[in-house]
Amino acid sequence: ATGLVNWAAGGKNNVNGIAYVKLHLLYHKDAIAWETNFDTDFGMTWIDQDEDALRKSSDNIKLATKFGWEMAKSWYLTALGSFKTQYAPGYDYSQEILSPISKIMTPSYTDISVGIDWKPNSIFTVYVSPIAGRITTATTDELRTKYFGADYVEKHLNPETGLCARNYQAEFGASLKAGVNYAAIENLKIISTVTVFTPYSAKPHVDLDWDFSISYQFLKVLNVSLGTQLKYYDRVLFDKIDPETKAPILNADGTVAQGPRVQFKTILGLGIGYSF
Repeated sequence: ATGLVNWAAGGKNNVNGIAYVKLHLLYHKDAIAWETNFDTDFGMTWIDQDEDALRKSSDNIKLATKFGWEMAKSWYLTALGSFKTQYAPGYDYSQEILSPISKIMTPSYTDISVGIDWKPNSIFTVYVSPIAGRITTATTDELRTKYFGADYVEKHLNPETGLCARNYQAEFGASLKAGVNYAAIENLKIISTVTVFTPYSAKPHVDLDWDFSISYQFLKVLNVSLGTQLKYYDRVLFDKIDPETKAPILNADGTVAQGPRVQFKTILGLGIGYSF
């Protein structure tokens, strides 16, 4: 929270809060290994201003489960399933007229795959799947081009309504997932995962997610943490902006040029945590 009274340098009063839950369940007996992770967070910011004073600052739902059978030492035949979405609508506050750019199930990503998981130790794992499926959903007509791509929307266009006739996109391809779960010293944890998916198609694209978090628990219940999220989905497009003038770059027909961008988010938190 920030409170200002007659502050010459400027600024606005604001309050920010985030609630998060991270669960990691692991079962390993004989040749069977089953691992499940559930990460979720939701944060809001209040800014002392007349318009749009309450804004969403963080919003994630992530569930992943991995079941493996050890066919050789450190090598597992594995099936993996995961789901990602968010709770509430998100907005681009740089626009004069606000409209949602995300909401629950827009987008959502459901992955199912079968592959080989290499676990040389309890810290590091690499999973490779040549048989991977991804279902992306977008329930809002105006956002289907953003999350499905213009080619898919044009292919499934309803001539009567002029809208995409499907609210989902199913793709078949290959995926790779690498993870680190390391307790460096007592009460200090480092967790990082990298996931890459690319479909087998005439116009393949790349979906990249990299999550990193480091946390330290002291006095048994207090927890300080730093988390980062990096995304690169080359099918998710943003308006191109001139770095000098900050004005939109236009195409020859006068429309705003668009292209993919690296998305990055950092969260630094101090709160109450309990590990078991």
